[in-house]
Amino acid sequence: MTTAFINAIGTAVPEHDVHDAFIDWASARVEEPRARAVFARMAERSGIRHRWSVLPQAAGGGSPVEPGGFYHGAVPGTGARMEVYAEAAPRLALKAVADLSEAVDLDGISHLVVASCTGFVAPGIDQIIAAELGLPGEVERTLVGFMGCYAAVSSLRLAYHIVRSRPEARVLVVTVELSTLHLQDERRLEPLLAMLQFGDGATASLVTAEAQGFGMADPFAATLPDSADLIRWHVGDHGFAMTLSGEVPGRIAEALRDEAFRERLLAGADGGEIDSWAVHAGGRSVLDAVEHGLTLPQGALAESRDVLARFGNMSSSTLPFVLAEQLQRPERRRGVALAFGPGLAAEGFHFRRAA
Repeated sequence: MTTAFINAIGTAVPEHDVHDAFIDWASARVEEPRARAVFARMAERSGIRHRWSVLPQAAGGGSPVEPGGFYHGAVPGTGARMEVYAEAAPRLALKAVADLSEAVDLDGISHLVVASCTGFVAPGIDQIIAAELGLPGEVERTLVGFMGCYAAVSSLRLAYHIVRSRPEARVLVVTVELSTLHLQDERRLEPLLAMLQFGDGATASLVTAEAQGFGMADPFAATLPDSADLIRWHVGDHGFAMTLSGEVPGRIAEALRDEAFRERLLAGADGGEIDSWAVHAGGRSVLDAVEHGLTLPQGALAESRDVLARFGNMSSSTLPFVLAEQLQRPERRRGVALAFGPGLAAEGFHFRRAA
């Protein structure tokens, strides 16, 4: 049976770091002193140092919430946000493709899979990217939309199935998320803590039958019972509002302690055979929950924590950033990729470095 390999991964983020500016803005909006202290403590313990945004700096180099910035004054409507998405998302995605092209030859792409949940445009972002890359019209395109953080797994799994059914296929998988387009006019602690996590980023992966990079195997998926309300997006008049319950880490840890789920996740492998865990960096508490739930040794999620620190949670783009780091470390030989998202669902696959 043909093995599908992630040959290489390109990554890209914008140039505007908005993390500290957001903390200052959000902290000033929390009126109750005790709640403000909680926010400050959670921001300090978040494990995030930088988050990047496609939104331009305001006059004088200020952030989007300062005078002249996108969010200053009247709260922008969804239409205005989608106008930015239509221009900025393809541009950032193409930056990731350019980064990928420095590692592998992108001639002969037969399939294009694009994942994004932070915007809509028609013709679709997949069509825009294909046109900008000069891909022929017969290239088969698929848009994986609105699946959230685990859409990277869904997209790579689709590429896995394509290559296994058509060994000559060369599949370009793109993820692009512009989460900073969805700042909400909030003063409540929980939504502000949710917004604290998210940044913008894009990735591009080449998946083929060529034995280079990480070979994929044993994809898996699970939906946690009675968890549909824990992670939600609501499309409103002023962007997409995220609901991210504080119960999520606990539910993840609980699921990972379940023997049936662990057996499905490990796919018959002995835990000692796995030297790499590529876990979606959904937040420090999520990574802690995975580490504790699977009783992993300290440092097992080093790449995930590094990506979280440097970029925050980039929704579907986060997991490929982690995999990109692991591809650069020859000692990472056999691993499990794992991501969580709305549902509450967990999806993943095993991977093994090409000999």
